[in-house]
Amino acid sequence: MQENQVVDGVVGNAVEALQTVPEKVQASASALKDMIASFSGMAVDFGLKLIAAIVVLVGGMWIAKRLSNSFKRVLKRRNAEPSLITFLGSFMNIVLRILVVIISLATVGVQMTSIVAVLGAASLAIGMALSGTMQNFAGGIIIMFLKPFKVGDIITTPDGKTGIVKKIMIFTTEIHTFDNMVILQPNGALSNSQVINMSINETRRMDFNVAISYGDNVDVARKEIITILRADKRVLREPEPMVFVADLADSAVILGVRYWTAGADCIPSRGDMLEKIYKQLPKKKIHFPFPQMDVHVKK
Repeated sequence: MQENQVVDGVVGNAVEALQTVPEKVQASASALKDMIASFSGMAVDFGLKLIAAIVVLVGGMWIAKRLSNSFKRVLKRRNAEPSLITFLGSFMNIVLRILVVIISLATVGVQMTSIVAVLGAASLAIGMALSGTMQNFAGGIIIMFLKPFKVGDIITTPDGKTGIVKKIMIFTTEIHTFDNMVILQPNGALSNSQVINMSINETRRMDFNVAISYGDNVDVARKEIITILRADKRVLREPEPMVFVADLADSAVILGVRYWTAGADCIPSRGDMLEKIYKQLPKKKIHFPFPQMDVHVKK
C-alpha cells in the first residue's frame, strides 16, 4: 500500500508540473512579444529621427550655402571691399555649417547639454592641437581691420613670392603669381612678418642701369634716353625723368635711369624702355661694352 501511495504522489506531482508548463511558455512568449514590440517601436522611432536628421543636414547645408552667397551679394551691392566679402562670406559659411550639424544631432535625440559639453571639451583639445590655425584666424582678423593689403594688390610675401591677392579667407590668403601659380599663404605669417605692398601707392619709381663704352659721349647718351622716356605716355612728367652717371665700372660707364609711372605700368614700361634704348643709342654712335681684358706680351 505504501508503494502505491508513493507512486500516486509522484504521478500527481508530474501531472501538476505538466499542467503549469503551458502557462510558463505562454508567459515567456508574451514577454518576448512585448520586448520585440518595444524594440520595433524604438527602431522605428530612431529610424524616423535618423531620416529627419539626414534631411536637416542635407537641406541645412544647402541653405547655409545659399545664405552665404546671398550675404556676399548684399555686400557687393553695398560696394564692400572684395577682401571683406571673401573673409566674412567664408566665416559665415563655417558658422552656419556648425549650426546645421548641431541641429542635426539634436534631431536624432542627442541632448543639447551633451553637445555643449562635447563641444567645450573638443574646442579645448582642438585649440591646443591647432594653435597655429588659431593664430592664422587671428591674423586674418588683423588683416581685415588694419588693411595692410586688399584684394587686387600686388604684394611680396615674407618668403619672397610676388603676386596678386585674389582672396583673403579666414585662415589663408590666396595669391596668384605672374607665372600663374597659386599660393595659399597663412594669415599668421602675413600679419606678423614683413609684407611689401607694391599697389598701396598709385605711382612707383622705376630704376635701371645702362652701360656705355668709355670714350662715348655721355651727354648725347643722356639726351637720347631722356627723349625716349618723354616720348612714352606712361612716363610721368612730374617728377621729371633723370639720367645720371651712376658708376665708373671696369669696362663701362654706368648710366642710371630713373622715372615715375603708374603702378600697373611699372614692369611693362621697363622692358619697352630697355628695348628702345638698345635700338636707338647705336644710331647716335653710343656703344654697349662687354667685359674685356687687354693682354700685353713682353718679349
